[in-house]
Amino acid sequence: MAAAPGTSLGALGKLTELRQRIFFLIGALIVYRLGSYIPVPGVNPDAMANFIANLGQGQGKGLADMFNMFSGGSLGRYSIFTLGVVPYISASIVVQMMGAVIPSLAQLRKDGEAGKRKMTMYTRFGTVGLAIFQGFGISTMLEKQTLSSGVGVVYTPGLAFVLGSVVALTAGTMFLMWLGEQITERGIGNGISMLIFAGIVAGLPAAVAHTLTMASNNELSVLKLFMVVVLILAVTAFVVFMERAQRRITVNYARRSGGQRAYMNQTSHLPLKINMAGVIPPIFASSLLMFPATLLNWFGNSQHPSAWLQQLVQQLSPGEPLYDVVFAVLVISFAFFYTAIVFNSQETADNLKRSGALIPGIRPGRGTADYIDSVMTRLTGVGALYLVLVCLVPTFMQNMWHVPFYFGGTSLLIVVLVVMDFIAQVQAHLVSHQYESLMKKANLRR
Repeated sequence: MAAAPGTSLGALGKLTELRQRIFFLIGALIVYRLGSYIPVPGVNPDAMANFIANLGQGQGKGLADMFNMFSGGSLGRYSIFTLGVVPYISASIVVQMMGAVIPSLAQLRKDGEAGKRKMTMYTRFGTVGLAIFQGFGISTMLEKQTLSSGVGVVYTPGLAFVLGSVVALTAGTMFLMWLGEQITERGIGNGISMLIFAGIVAGLPAAVAHTLTMASNNELSVLKLFMVVVLILAVTAFVVFMERAQRRITVNYARRSGGQRAYMNQTSHLPLKINMAGVIPPIFASSLLMFPATLLNWFGNSQHPSAWLQQLVQQLSPGEPLYDVVFAVLVISFAFFYTAIVFNSQETADNLKRSGALIPGIRPGRGTADYIDSVMTRLTGVGALYLVLVCLVPTFMQNMWHVPFYFGGTSLLIVVLVVMDFIAQVQAHLVSHQYESLMKKANLRR
């Protein structure tokens, strides 16, 4: 009888650990949101807000929307978190790609914890470099901006402002990188993904209020509003279904056992996801398509604009046919490319061979690798088309029906994947911390 209270207290203590992790996550996200309101010195806040509003109606709309989406509106306030974690994500992707083509970096990926620390160090250095470059570009661009009223966005343009802005933006990005690592270690879920998730969701209340205002002013019919809600729910359910979908390849293991039989066969499955690349292809495709708009904003001159660059930016604006076609091609290409980086069919085949496993009807070694590669090629093709469909449906709604759709393709994917990962990790903590009680309930203890 005395064991029951101890078991109860032990379970309570283990649940307290999960609660502490959740509270740490909430506290970190609060710090992130508060930091997004700390402005970079030297910028006129009213002029900056007007500039972003005007930019959102012009050729820089996609660039402004993406930065505002990932930073939770920090660009409109030009806060120290304006760059968000975009430099860190870009550096991570570049380091992973280089690890697939440079032998020395590829070896680091196989060196366990020591190699992982080296790769993390290279990623941090790359983050600093990209943050400095992007901070310099944004600050020099803002120096040249003047509203129609003649008020400049920057109070006192010059070297002092540029240096101060670069330092503040770089420091903000590095702080977010550190905060994301702390969330991963001491909270729940992937820290960087959680920060992006918080930035996206932060704009949801304003988007809902804007949509309801349009409906109350008869700018948006009830039928269209109902269709928007239904489509959001349908796309969300479709994303969840596709992200959970797997192709299970039957694998037979031969393991030694005692008794009369020398070996006993054991059947298992090799699960392969349809979308191995996650949200990386849409993010990369969006970044490349917004590069011409970035060049125009940096180097364009209001008196002597570059005609060919202006035309290119116009054609590559969201909603234009060329934009949709190029975006689809880039997403499909990056899906195959990134899947080839994160999943090595030959390495998987070698691991199966070393563990005494084989796929029925397929020869071990090279034959298994070719078979797995062919299956992954077909799966990646389906996954790439799924990404294109999810990303372009909101664009078609915005341009054909003129209805607001705040959760675009990339943002919707991020939100759904982060929520799914969060739920999975919470369930894993509950299962691991209550393992004893689960075994008792299942009558598995002897």
